[in-house]
Amino acid sequence: MRILWSRSRSRALFTRQWSSRPGSEDGSQTGSRPGSQSGSRPGSQTGSRPGSQKGSRRGSQDGSRHGSEEVSRPGSQDGSGPPTLNPPEETGLARERRPSKTPGESSVFLFPGQGSQFVGMGRGLLKYPKVKEMFSAAEQILGYDLLSLCLRGPEEQLMRTVHCQPAVFVTSLAAVERLNHENPKAVETCVAAAGFSVGEFAALVFSGAMDFAQALYVVKVRAEAMQAASERAAGGMLSVLGRPQAQYRQACLQAQEHCRGLGLDRPVCNVATFLFPDGRVIAGHKQALDFLQQNSRRLHFARCSPLPVGGAFHTPLMESACEPLRDVLRQVEVRRPEINVYSNVDGKRYMHAGHVRRQLALQLVSPVKWEQTLHEVYERTQGRGFPHTYEVGPGRQLGAALQRCNLKAYRSYTHVDVVAPDNEE
Repeated sequence: MRILWSRSRSRALFTRQWSSRPGSEDGSQTGSRPGSQSGSRPGSQTGSRPGSQKGSRRGSQDGSRHGSEEVSRPGSQDGSGPPTLNPPEETGLARERRPSKTPGESSVFLFPGQGSQFVGMGRGLLKYPKVKEMFSAAEQILGYDLLSLCLRGPEEQLMRTVHCQPAVFVTSLAAVERLNHENPKAVETCVAAAGFSVGEFAALVFSGAMDFAQALYVVKVRAEAMQAASERAAGGMLSVLGRPQAQYRQACLQAQEHCRGLGLDRPVCNVATFLFPDGRVIAGHKQALDFLQQNSRRLHFARCSPLPVGGAFHTPLMESACEPLRDVLRQVEVRRPEINVYSNVDGKRYMHAGHVRRQLALQLVSPVKWEQTLHEVYERTQGRGFPHTYEVGPGRQLGAALQRCNLKAYRSYTHVDVVAPDNEE
């Protein structure tokens, strides 16, 4: 089963497979890529920009669906590995160079992360093409009814890391389906995407770098590993709005020293997210976060509030989750994105498949550099217009960050909600 998002750049259909066979055990891509004429590695790294004549991924000229539409349970019979499917038939579509777009004619997609979820998301979206199939495939891969959890909760279960990450991933791509139905030009003209934490996986699926089913299986493994890491160490996260004189690194060092005085060995307290100027998320051991809250005025924090998450994400306390994620990323096919997709680790765009694998694993223990990412996405010469930005998924947090980072870009911002009217399902 595949998602077809029409892109008018080349007047061809970009095919995003919901399932395909994984790469070899060492992470190399041994299977032939749809449309290739040999068994060479998909999307060879020629240094060309996404969408150039080399390494471009295209569907068939008539948009027909190749291969079986049945999504299998992860792995073989025992469900122990990524979803598999016989590869599609090869297509002979000529790879065309897509025409350039002026900023006003192009769009950028932002995909939210954990914390944006809420009970009721997904309501009214089943009427859009492919959304029902997406949730059906998710139930097979995850082993539980994700749609019911999104629509009806219970909230305490949806808020758990192991559940909310797949939920945000699937509903964000369901929002893309809604946008494709209501405003297909926005999808056709998308030139760049970025995702916040787990939102990176949705951005990569949309870009053609990963297939839906395999990416969802990776998200499942990632969420389970992060949940397990959170249960090993009592940690959390604080949302901090600082005054201009705030020194975040020094505040974290003071909190670490306080923890050492309490007898805590190797305390962790780091900036976990750079949201916008003077907007940070700080994560670490609970004792360190308690210290920051108790001393917030002295540290020049205008606001300091705990986030409803179960762990110290994007800090060294997630180190034990890295290896399971690396292992599963070796098993799935990863390609070079067809459009620019930006990494949370350094705010730079992904260049090749190995880069994607490396950065996704590193992201777990590295701060999310969202402010830096937005500067990269919207950097342009003076007088040049901005693309239209769509936040696709639950919540409006990324729009709020964009407003603080780049007001001119925010003026062309639209939120694509995961709750639609007329919700007869």
